[in-house]
Amino acid sequence: MFRLPVCISVRRACMFFLLLMLSAVTAWPGPAKAPPEPRESIIAIADVHNDFDDFVAILRRTGLIDQQNHWTGGKTTFVQVGDLLDRGPKPREVMNLMMALEKESAQAGGRVVGLLGNHEVMNIMGDLRYVTPANYASFADSNSENRQKAAYEEYVKWRNSHASVLAELPHPMELTEAEWMARHPAGYVEQREAFGPKGEYGHWLRGHSAVAEVEGIIFLHGGIHPDLGKTKIDAMNNRIRDEIKAFDDAKQYFQNEKLLLPFFNSLEISNVLQAEVIAELKSRVPASNERQTKIQEFLKQADWFSLRVDGPLWFRGYDQWNDEEGGPKANKLLQDYKAAHIVVGHTVQKGGRIRPRFGNKIFLIDTGMLSSYYAGGMPSALEICADNRIIAVYLDQQVVLDPAGSAPQNGASPQRVVPEDAHAVSEKSGVLPADRICSAATAAPQ
Repeated sequence: MFRLPVCISVRRACMFFLLLMLSAVTAWPGPAKAPPEPRESIIAIADVHNDFDDFVAILRRTGLIDQQNHWTGGKTTFVQVGDLLDRGPKPREVMNLMMALEKESAQAGGRVVGLLGNHEVMNIMGDLRYVTPANYASFADSNSENRQKAAYEEYVKWRNSHASVLAELPHPMELTEAEWMARHPAGYVEQREAFGPKGEYGHWLRGHSAVAEVEGIIFLHGGIHPDLGKTKIDAMNNRIRDEIKAFDDAKQYFQNEKLLLPFFNSLEISNVLQAEVIAELKSRVPASNERQTKIQEFLKQADWFSLRVDGPLWFRGYDQWNDEEGGPKANKLLQDYKAAHIVVGHTVQKGGRIRPRFGNKIFLIDTGMLSSYYAGGMPSALEICADNRIIAVYLDQQVVLDPAGSAPQNGASPQRVVPEDAHAVSEKSGVLPADRICSAATAAPQ
């Protein structure tokens, strides 16, 4: 009976000891948390226009690929702002390289962001004004001659069964076999199939966006018109994606209606559909309200977001604005999107040099890589370092455009104004690892 207080005392002592130990454990600071890893640099390259050799050269110069054209950029983000296609000689090589780098970069922890330019959408929708015979030839194989003849025979049958529509065409289509063959050379049919929704390149391109935001920087091909400043980036991308799908669906419908052939280009499609409308109004062909409605909707393409001159794939205002009008507009756009900079291609810059505008808020990076087409052009890349310094990289030198790094940390627009010319930092030729461009460029602009 007299041992109970002792047991209680012992139990209290044990509880006190356990609480003391628990307090010590919870107060122990433990291992220090590792600081967050600094982000890798971002490298942007503009219009390639099938210039595979110069594209490879600037990718190697920035350390993104090795001599075998495999990804060596590590965790770098590489943004290509569109217009891989047209004019130059090697479309398939350029696209195959981009497709490979998308996969290899992801495996290394990096990222390749391929964006749509106006020329990608043109090829998807059959606007082939800038596709050269050499481009078509790159899609040809040993069976191309047979495909070409079969396509011509299909075209002849189509012509013979559409006399009423052809009579309403503003301009006659090809009448002779020689004329048709000249306008549809070997590889033409294969090129059209390759850019279709199920084609190797068409399917790939349809998976790309038009606008991307990376680390508070907006990348796109043409530019965002000030009137679109309230439009979210996702909304712009969805709208262009929806228009491409609407094109694909409508074209398939017209093919099912026997109005079009799969390999018709955009001009042929438009002319035939307009002629069909007239023929129906004249009661020369059976009328169909559904077909008429779909044709009228399809013929409004000039108003499509993806094709408008003020749309994100075609806009050229950043190049055309003067400093007085452009400065406030650039500031407003950056405020609307809480972005530090906007980076665009599309408009070739004189002298083959990347052009910063409006106090380094907007960078125009199309330097006419395809010099056989753009006199004085040259390959280039824009590198945005981890410390927000911005560097123009050329094959023979690099230029510090923004030495202090004006990208804000809180999402606000940068305020510091830097002159638009910069001091060139000479570099000996040779491949530098991706992180060496940023670390080697230390000179400030003059």
